[in-house]
Amino acid sequence: MLIQGRLRLVLACQCVRCLKAFQRPLVFAQWTRHLPLEGEDRVSVVNDCVDLTPYIREDILLEFPQHPLCDPECRGLPKTWQGERTPAGNPDPARLAGSPAWAELNKLKF
Repeated sequence: MLIQGRLRLVLACQCVRCLKAFQRPLVFAQWTRHLPLEGEDRVSVVNDCVDLTPYIREDILLEFPQHPLCDPECRGLPKTWQGERTPAGNPDPARLAGSPAWAELNKLKF
C-alpha cells in the first residue's frame, strides 16, 4: 500500500537559550509511506482503515529540532537572570553561599 499526502502541524517548543515558549510550524509537503500488506512488517487493515500514527510520529520525531531556538539570533537569558558572574564565567561563590538551597545541601553528611 502506498500512502501519499500532505501533513501540517504546529509544534509547541521552548527556546534552549532564553526558555521562551514559541510555536514552530512543521510541514511535510509531499509525505509518502510504503506500507506492506504481507510479511513480518505488515500493517493491520480494519474496515479499510490503517493506523498511521506510528509512522507519522516517527517522521515528526526525525524533523523535531534537537535544540529549538525562538530566533537564530537569540542571545539567551538577560544578565539579571543568569546571576552575577566572575570574570572566569563561574557563579559568584559569595552569592551562592548565602543561598538557602546551598545551606540545606551543606547540612548533608556523606
